Amino acid sequence: MAHQQVTIARVYLREGEHLLSKLMKFLHDEERVAGVTVLRGMTGFGKDGKIHTASLVDLSLDLPLVVEFYDEPDRVEAVIQKLVRRMDLAHVVTWPAVRHTKEE
Repeated sequence: MAHQQVTIARVYLREGEHLLSKLMKFLHDEERVAGVTVLRGMTGFGKDGKIHTASLVDLSLDLPLVVEFYDEPDRVEAVIQKLVRRMDLAHVVTWPAVRHTKEE
């Protein structure tokens, strides 16, 4: 099994910010990062402390979104710098990881 050092980045958004399609286009079309997953949260809150939640009474269109992507550490750092500059993202975290692949 082959191993590769990667960095995982996680970007926290809200649906109401309307940044998801722009972010996905940037990561896929422009930067071509190795992998991306988007998760839609059921509930969450940010710095403002306002709770955004999904309920039957209030079908919120402002739920939390988590966009997670990975690539080589240097590439992830460069992508994050561009993202923060272009989209004014306030909540981005990273951590190192190892990608395991089958050797051919």
